[in-house]
Amino acid sequence: MPIFSLFSIFYKTMLKNFFTFVFELIKIVVISLVIIIPIRYFLIQPFYVKGASMEPNFFDHEYLIIDEITYRFNEPQRGDIVVFRYPRNPQEFFIKRMIGLPGETLQIKDGVVTIFNSEKPEGFTLDEGYLPEGLKTYGLSEEKITLSADEYYVLGDNRNSSKDSRSFGPVNRTYITGRVLLRGWPFNRIKLFEAPAY
Repeated sequence: MPIFSLFSIFYKTMLKNFFTFVFELIKIVVISLVIIIPIRYFLIQPFYVKGASMEPNFFDHEYLIIDEITYRFNEPQRGDIVVFRYPRNPQEFFIKRMIGLPGETLQIKDGVVTIFNSEKPEGFTLDEGYLPEGLKTYGLSEEKITLSADEYYVLGDNRNSSKDSRSFGPVNRTYITGRVLLRGWPFNRIKLFEAPAY
């Protein structure tokens, strides 16, 4: 067989293998995107903690996974750690703890948060075991704040160094992205999160 024919067969085989490889690679990429994009944009998303407003429960540079699907079927619960768009600049995302629910009235007085609702019209003080012992909560005023049907009141766990509803007011439901599901980094602080029982 002439050398030219051998070269031609070799060339065709190599070309066929190359196109098969490229086709398989494209298939893998497309299938991966079809799976990953919906998960990333509709179910869970990563979140990177910036700042000290949630210390000592969350520190700067920790990596979190946010559950975006739960709030499509259920309302946020008191104690949930939520990620939301900052009402004064929706391009920014904040992480805080859910304290006041729609329709409730809150008052921050004498270092404690008191909540008034239909179940306890006389009011009750939150037992916030996730806060450092002896930490007090102070507001800008001692006036009562009543939340509308689609508003939530959020506070940072580091009450003395947190920009939260005490300064920018209640957060509308439409700004809430999801709840913190998992801390994935650093490895020695990996943890799944659930709302505390009050």
